[in-house]
Formats: sequence, C-alpha cells, structure tokens
Amino acid sequence: MTPPGRRIAEARLALILLTRLPAGRLADPVPPIASAAWAFPLVGLVVGVIGWAAQAGALALGLGAVPAALLALGAMILATGALHLDGLADLADGLGGGRDRVHALEIMRDSRIGTYGALALILAVGLGAAALSRSEGGAPPVAFLLAAVASRLAMTAAIVWLPAARSDGLGQDAAGISWAVLVPGALVCGALIYVAGPGAVGALVGAAAAAGIVAWRSHERLGGQTGDVLGAVQVSAEIVCLLALSAARTG
Repeated sequence: MTPPGRRIAEARLALILLTRLPAGRLADPVPPIASAAWAFPLVGLVVGVIGWAAQAGALALGLGAVPAALLALGAMILATGALHLDGLADLADGLGGGRDRVHALEIMRDSRIGTYGALALILAVGLGAAALSRSEGGAPPVAFLLAAVASRLAMTAAIVWLPAARSDGLGQDAAGISWAVLVPGALVCGALIYVAGPGAVGALVGAAAAAGIVAWRSHERLGGQTGDVLGAVQVSAEIVCLLALSAARTG
C-alpha cells in the first residue's frame, strides 16, 4: 500500500502541474508525473471553487450575470495559468493548418497563435460565459465542480487510452498509466451527479462525447496525445458540460 505521505506528494504535484496555485516545494524524490494522474480530476475541485467564488462575489457586488460569468472564467484561467486554453489553441492551429502529422506537430510547438487557435479561444470563452450567465443567479457551485472535475477526468482518460504522439513532453511523461487512476475522479463525479440531479447525467455524457471527439481526431491526425491534446480535451469537455448543465437548469 502506498504511504499517505506519498499520496499527498502526488496530489501536490498534480496541483503544481495543472495550476499556478502555491503548493510548496516537493522534497526529493519527486513523484513521477504518471503517478500523480489520479489526482488530476481532484484539482478540478479547487479550480471549480475558485470559479464559483468569483461569480458569487461579482453577483454580490451587484454585477450582472454576464460580467460575473466572465470574471468566473477569468479567475479559473488565472488559477490554471491558461494552461489548457493554450493547448486548445495549439491543437486547433495544428489540426487546422497542418498538412500532415509532422507539420501539425511542428505548428503545435510554435508559441504563436494562428487564426484557428484564436477562433477556438473566442468560441471557448464565449460559450463558457454564455453557459454560466444563462440564469440571473449564476451557475450553482455543483455546476462548476462537476464541469471542472469531469473535464479533468476526461483528460486523464485520454492519457490512459491514447499513446504519446511525441517522444518528449507532458504527454510522454504521463503516458503508460493504468485505468485504475480513473477511479478517484469517477467516484467524485458520481457524488457530484447525485447532488446535481438527473440532468447532470446528460451533461457528463456530453462532456465524454466532446472529449472523445477531440481524442479520436488527435489520434487520427497526430498518432496520439500530447500536452496540447490533453488541454484541448479538458476545455472541450468542460464547456460542453457547462452548456448541458445550463440547458438542464432552464429547460
């Protein structure tokens, strides 16, 4: 059995990898990235709380639903350092402009954002804000939590089931893990669905479908996953989950 101290170190590593939040300095030996993958969905709990708190604070100050939604998204983006959105933009540029696998991967390494990447970012932020601002009272905390956890569970599933497209990078470092790492995130998702109600099941299915499409397309064009692919999977699943939860609340 893994010592509790080791699990805490792995959870802290996941927080360091996926956010810009302070998590202290890890003592040697630092756990490998693959061993921290089980905690990736749990990081969503922290990010989701930050997003909901920003929305609640904005609404308490008398701001409208749209500004509150944008501030919530902004808070989550700051917390994660725009890590996943950067991956979405890079993947959109690579798949949209790449002639073949090699060219697409080359484009994705370029730090500049092209037309496809810019449009992907606009759509992601716009749809996210639309979902969060659909009701005047804002999205409930469970919506933030479920979308954040489920999308990072989808990202972890992509690591499990897709081979690494490159011989280096985050995708390679996290590759080769067992499906058992999905269990903690799945249990948390199950608890959040119980709290959110039946409509959350459809949101989870939608998130899984969005993640699956991105993962399938990436495997087809790139031969597997990279850090950018994982970021795109997370953002796509999160936005679709928020949209589905918004529709369920007002439908």
